[in-house]
Amino acid sequence: MKYDGRMADAQLARVQGEMRRCRRCPDAGFPVQAGAVFSGRAGADWMLVGQAPGQTESDLGVPFCGPSGRRLFRWLAECGWDEDEFRASSYITAITKCFPGRATSGRGDRAPSRRERLLCRPHLECELRLVRPRAILAVGGAAIEHFLGPGTLDERVGRTFVADGRVVVPLPHPSGANLWLNRPRSRVLLREALAAIRAVRDEERP
Repeated sequence: MKYDGRMADAQLARVQGEMRRCRRCPDAGFPVQAGAVFSGRAGADWMLVGQAPGQTESDLGVPFCGPSGRRLFRWLAECGWDEDEFRASSYITAITKCFPGRATSGRGDRAPSRRERLLCRPHLECELRLVRPRAILAVGGAAIEHFLGPGTLDERVGRTFVADGRVVVPLPHPSGANLWLNRPRSRVLLREALAAIRAVRDEERP
């Protein structure tokens, strides 16, 4: 069936309304601050998928607008996007849509459990079906595992993959709590990942 952008936008708006009203995780007993965070419309060429929104993102309703987002958009600037351009032209979402709360260790946010990811998975499947992105930026271990299966950051970051007909470029999570980024080898892999994003983006240009 031919893709109908207006119909996809209307269907996506309904799905987004369902995500905003969703209480599956709180009702299952998880300490989640309900309030789905995402942005974008159907037909975007790029979809950025993170792990979960942070407190700032939950408060403002804007994905990747806190400290992690500032670092992420510095990376994307190296790929040729300014923040406003990327936000306007791409779809931004996460494996789980609501702020999961702080980690009990006090360092960073709590990682959503596998059960929470399963509860939220139908939302992401609807987003993928309706947005139909050509390429996915999988940001952080949870998003990378979702699209590519188990594996380490060292095995994935710096490479380009194809999954279900879509290009997938893995990125480490830009959180300051991500100690992986402190290693010299990791910084090399990050540079390779940004070069891979630029290469995929350049393929779009006439």
